[in-house]
Amino acid sequence: MPDPVKAGRRRTAAPSKGDLREQQILDVLEDLLAVKSFDSLTTSDIAERAGLSRASTYFYFSSKQEALVALFARTVESLREKSRAAAGDPAAPRDAIATAMTRTRDRWHEHGLIMRVAIDQASTIPELGTLWTETADVFIDAITTILVRADVASHEGPDGARALAGALCWMIERTFYHASAVSPEALDQASETCRVVWLRTAGLEP
Repeated sequence: MPDPVKAGRRRTAAPSKGDLREQQILDVLEDLLAVKSFDSLTTSDIAERAGLSRASTYFYFSSKQEALVALFARTVESLREKSRAAAGDPAAPRDAIATAMTRTRDRWHEHGLIMRVAIDQASTIPELGTLWTETADVFIDAITTILVRADVASHEGPDGARALAGALCWMIERTFYHASAVSPEALDQASETCRVVWLRTAGLEP
Protein backbone atom coordinates (compact mmCIF):
# COMPACT_ATOMS: atom_id res chain seq x y z
CA MET A 1 0.00 0.00 0.00
CA PRO A 2 1.24 3.54 -0.75
CA ASP A 3 2.06 6.13 1.86
CA PRO A 4 -1.27 8.02 2.24
CA VAL A 5 0.49 11.34 2.71
CA LYS A 6 2.61 10.80 -0.38
CA ALA A 7 -0.41 9.62 -2.35
CA GLY A 8 -2.37 12.75 -1.48
CA ARG A 9 0.48 15.22 -1.92
CA ARG A 10 0.08 17.65 -4.79
CA ARG A 11 2.85 17.57 -7.33
CA THR A 12 4.42 20.93 -8.15
CA ALA A 13 6.28 19.89 -11.33
CA ALA A 14 4.58 19.36 -14.68
CA PRO A 15 3.05 15.87 -14.71
CA SER A 16 4.98 13.22 -16.58
CA LYS A 17 3.44 10.73 -18.96
CA GLY A 18 3.42 8.22 -16.14
CA ASP A 19 1.68 10.69 -13.82
CA LEU A 20 -1.02 11.28 -16.42
CA ARG A 21 -1.50 7.55 -16.92
CA GLU A 22 -1.81 7.08 -13.15
CA GLN A 23 -4.46 9.81 -12.97
CA GLN A 24 -6.27 8.19 -15.90
CA ILE A 25 -6.46 4.91 -13.98
CA LEU A 26 -7.87 6.71 -10.95
CA ASP A 27 -10.45 8.50 -13.14
CA VAL A 28 -11.47 5.14 -14.59
CA LEU A 29 -11.79 3.62 -11.13
CA GLU A 30 -14.04 6.48 -10.05
CA ASP A 31 -16.23 6.00 -13.15
CA LEU A 32 -16.47 2.23 -12.59
CA LEU A 33 -17.51 2.64 -8.96
CA ALA A 34 -20.61 4.48 -10.20
CA VAL A 35 -21.81 1.30 -11.91
CA LYS A 36 -20.14 -1.54 -10.02
CA SER A 37 -19.46 -2.28 -6.36
CA PHE A 38 -15.87 -2.20 -5.19
CA ASP A 39 -16.05 -5.82 -4.00
CA SER A 40 -17.11 -7.06 -7.44
CA LEU A 41 -14.68 -4.82 -9.31
CA THR A 42 -11.49 -6.41 -10.64
CA THR A 43 -8.17 -5.07 -11.81
CA SER A 44 -9.05 -6.44 -15.25
CA ASP A 45 -12.15 -4.20 -15.28
CA ILE A 46 -9.98 -1.18 -14.57
CA ALA A 47 -7.38 -2.14 -17.18
CA GLU A 48 -9.98 -2.78 -19.86
CA ARG A 49 -11.77 0.53 -19.29
CA ALA A 50 -8.43 2.38 -19.28
CA GLY A 51 -7.30 0.68 -22.47
CA LEU A 52 -4.33 -0.92 -20.75
CA SER A 53 -3.06 -4.42 -20.22
CA ARG A 54 -3.27 -5.88 -16.73
CA ALA A 55 0.51 -5.83 -16.58
CA SER A 56 0.58 -2.12 -17.37
CA THR A 57 -2.03 -1.43 -14.71
CA TYR A 58 -0.04 -3.38 -12.13
CA PHE A 59 2.97 -1.20 -12.95
CA TYR A 60 1.09 1.74 -11.40
CA PHE A 61 -0.96 -0.01 -8.74
CA SER A 62 -0.35 -3.46 -7.33
CA SER A 63 -4.05 -3.98 -6.52
CA LYS A 64 -7.45 -2.36 -6.73
CA GLN A 65 -7.10 -1.60 -3.00
CA GLU A 66 -3.95 0.41 -3.63
CA ALA A 67 -5.68 2.30 -6.45
CA LEU A 68 -8.62 3.09 -4.15
CA VAL A 69 -6.27 4.51 -1.52
CA ALA A 70 -4.67 6.77 -4.13
CA LEU A 71 -8.08 7.86 -5.44
CA PHE A 72 -9.31 8.64 -1.94
CA ALA A 73 -6.11 10.53 -1.13
CA ARG A 74 -6.63 12.67 -4.20
CA THR A 75 -10.23 13.33 -3.20
CA VAL A 76 -9.65 14.27 0.44
CA GLU A 77 -6.73 16.57 -0.32
CA SER A 78 -9.24 19.14 -1.52
CA LEU A 79 -11.26 18.69 1.67
CA ARG A 80 -8.14 19.36 3.72
CA GLU A 81 -7.37 22.50 1.74
CA LYS A 82 -10.91 23.80 2.21
CA SER A 83 -10.79 23.02 5.93
CA ARG A 84 -7.52 24.92 6.30
CA ALA A 85 -9.12 27.82 4.43
CA ALA A 86 -12.07 27.71 6.84
CA ALA A 87 -9.73 27.94 9.83
CA GLY A 88 -8.14 31.05 8.37
CA ASP A 89 -11.36 32.66 7.17
CA PRO A 90 -11.44 36.23 8.61
CA ALA A 91 -15.21 36.51 8.13
CA ALA A 92 -17.60 36.62 11.08
CA PRO A 93 -18.20 33.14 12.58
CA ARG A 94 -21.71 32.94 11.10
CA ASP A 95 -20.39 33.58 7.60
CA ALA A 96 -17.36 31.33 8.09
CA ILE A 97 -19.68 28.47 9.09
CA ALA A 98 -21.86 29.01 6.03
CA THR A 99 -18.81 29.02 3.75
CA ALA A 100 -17.32 25.91 5.34
CA MET A 101 -20.59 24.00 5.02
CA THR A 102 -21.06 25.05 1.40
CA ARG A 103 -17.55 23.92 0.47
CA THR A 104 -17.95 20.61 2.25
CA ARG A 105 -21.37 20.01 0.71
CA ASP A 106 -20.03 20.74 -2.77
CA ARG A 107 -17.23 18.21 -2.31
CA TRP A 108 -19.74 15.57 -1.25
CA HIS A 109 -21.89 16.41 -4.28
CA GLU A 110 -18.89 15.88 -6.51
CA HIS A 111 -17.27 12.85 -4.88
CA GLY A 112 -19.74 11.48 -2.34
CA LEU A 113 -19.63 8.03 -3.89
CA ILE A 114 -15.87 7.75 -3.49
CA MET A 115 -16.03 8.91 0.10
CA ARG A 116 -18.77 6.41 0.93
CA VAL A 117 -16.85 3.55 -0.69
CA ALA A 118 -13.67 4.51 1.15
CA ILE A 119 -15.49 4.75 4.48
CA ASP A 120 -17.08 1.35 3.87
CA GLN A 121 -13.73 -0.22 2.98
CA ALA A 122 -11.76 1.38 5.82
CA SER A 123 -12.23 -1.63 8.08
CA THR A 124 -10.30 -3.84 5.65
CA ILE A 125 -7.94 -1.23 4.15
CA PRO A 126 -6.35 0.60 7.11
CA GLU A 127 -4.77 3.30 4.93
CA LEU A 128 -8.25 4.58 4.11
CA GLY A 129 -9.10 4.94 7.79
CA THR A 130 -5.85 6.80 8.39
CA LEU A 131 -6.54 9.22 5.55
CA TRP A 132 -10.08 9.88 6.74
CA THR A 133 -9.04 10.39 10.37
CA GLU A 134 -6.27 12.80 9.34
CA THR A 135 -8.72 14.72 7.18
CA ALA A 136 -11.26 14.85 10.02
CA ASP A 137 -8.58 16.22 12.34
CA VAL A 138 -7.97 19.13 9.96
CA PHE A 139 -11.72 19.83 9.86
CA ILE A 140 -11.95 19.59 13.65
CA ASP A 141 -9.15 22.15 13.93
CA ALA A 142 -11.15 24.49 11.67
CA ILE A 143 -14.39 23.99 13.58
CA THR A 144 -12.57 24.58 16.87
CA THR A 145 -11.08 27.84 15.59
CA ILE A 146 -14.48 29.12 14.47
CA LEU A 147 -16.16 28.09 17.73
CA VAL A 148 -13.51 29.89 19.79
CA ARG A 149 -13.96 33.00 17.65
CA ALA A 150 -17.68 32.75 18.50
CA ASP A 151 -16.70 32.85 22.20
CA VAL A 152 -17.13 29.15 22.94
CA ALA A 153 -14.81 28.28 25.85
CA SER A 154 -11.62 26.53 24.73
CA HIS A 155 -11.02 24.61 27.97
CA GLU A 156 -10.54 20.85 28.13
CA GLY A 157 -13.67 18.85 28.86
CA PRO A 158 -16.85 17.63 27.19
CA ASP A 159 -18.21 21.15 26.69
CA GLY A 160 -14.95 22.69 25.49
CA ALA A 161 -14.56 23.96 21.94
CA ARG A 162 -12.47 21.05 20.66
CA ALA A 163 -14.72 18.38 22.15
CA LEU A 164 -17.74 20.07 20.60
CA ALA A 165 -15.86 20.41 17.31
CA GLY A 166 -15.13 16.68 17.27
CA ALA A 167 -18.79 15.86 17.81
CA LEU A 168 -19.82 18.30 15.09
CA CYS A 169 -17.28 16.89 12.63
CA TRP A 170 -18.43 13.30 12.98
CA MET A 171 -22.10 14.32 13.03
CA ILE A 172 -21.55 16.10 9.71
CA GLU A 173 -19.69 13.10 8.29
CA ARG A 174 -22.43 10.62 9.17
CA THR A 175 -25.21 12.95 8.03
CA PHE A 176 -23.54 13.66 4.70
CA TYR A 177 -22.67 9.99 4.21
CA HIS A 178 -26.30 8.91 4.43
CA ALA A 179 -27.82 11.90 2.63
CA SER A 180 -25.42 11.73 -0.32
CA ALA A 181 -26.57 8.17 -0.99
CA VAL A 182 -30.19 9.33 -1.24
CA SER A 183 -30.19 12.32 -3.60
CA PRO A 184 -28.55 15.70 -4.25
CA GLU A 185 -31.61 17.34 -2.70
CA ALA A 186 -31.26 15.27 0.46
CA LEU A 187 -27.62 16.31 0.70
CA ASP A 188 -28.55 19.98 0.36
CA GLN A 189 -31.11 19.62 3.15
CA ALA A 190 -28.64 17.73 5.34
CA SER A 191 -26.07 20.47 4.81
CA GLU A 192 -28.54 23.11 5.95
CA THR A 193 -29.44 21.06 9.04
CA CYS A 194 -25.76 20.68 9.93
CA ARG A 195 -25.23 24.42 9.44
CA VAL A 196 -28.04 25.13 11.93
CA VAL A 197 -26.60 22.66 14.47
CA TRP A 198 -23.15 24.25 14.15
CA LEU A 199 -24.60 27.75 14.60
CA ARG A 200 -26.52 26.72 17.71
CA THR A 201 -23.45 25.01 19.13
CA ALA A 202 -21.60 28.29 18.61
CA GLY A 203 -24.36 30.16 20.47
CA LEU A 204 -25.54 31.87 17.30
CA GLU A 205 -29.12 32.08 16.07
CA PRO A 206 -29.72 30.36 12.69
